[in-house]
Amino acid sequence: MNSIHRIHRRQLLVAACLSTLGGASTAQRRSMEEPMRLGVDHALMRSGLAPALERSFELDTGISLRLTSGSAVDVLEATELGETDVVLSNAPLLDSQIEKQGLLHDRHLITMGSLVLVGPTVLAKPLDARNDVVLALQRLADVKNPFIGSAPGSGTQLAEPALWRAAGVVPNKDWYQSGVDDASMLSQAAALKACFLMELGVWLNQPKVKGYGILVDGDARLSIPVHVLRSFRVNHPAGKLLVSWLAGPRGKRLASGMRGYSAPKS
Repeated sequence: MNSIHRIHRRQLLVAACLSTLGGASTAQRRSMEEPMRLGVDHALMRSGLAPALERSFELDTGISLRLTSGSAVDVLEATELGETDVVLSNAPLLDSQIEKQGLLHDRHLITMGSLVLVGPTVLAKPLDARNDVVLALQRLADVKNPFIGSAPGSGTQLAEPALWRAAGVVPNKDWYQSGVDDASMLSQAAALKACFLMELGVWLNQPKVKGYGILVDGDARLSIPVHVLRSFRVNHPAGKLLVSWLAGPRGKRLASGMRGYSAPKS
């Protein structure tokens, strides 16, 4: 896209934003110069998804974003309290519940992420689970293979209990270790020869350790929808524009083109 077309697109997008304000006040127009705060789970940062969307949105609109990273629970709570303007969430059950309670609004599906089961590659053949995560968890529990859970409050940690329930397994402290941050997950798992769940986008975007790889992927139960929601407590003038951009063709195409993400099925 040449610079003339980019400037024209930016003018159209900003004009659309201002038209939704119903005659924005001077104060609202001045606040357009302030960065809009977008909360994201750590995994959406580490996968590169959030930074890529930030760059493209700023290029298209000229509006600055300030990314705030935390656990899914923390960033949803911050947006509910008005400490961030918009949130990009990978915790679909939680963000849906919060929306139904009327604490957040303007919820839209942006892209589909997924979890993968990672572990020592020597386990792949004896595990023989292919794309069946429930079978894999059952077999790992049967042999008490070390397993590391994700950081508390993360999108991955919130999704994990349903998988163990489906497998009919209650994790035991003899072989299950909880609450490890994704940033150090691989090194800690390698030391214990443990398995763990991780978002595919994060796995693809980090250095690898010899002898470790994906043991299970492609199971529909591992899908992680990514939604965008807005705060009720604050109303940044460009908040609705950001949501419309993310939920529109441009944002969805960029998000779903990232490694580890795919377009939602219609």
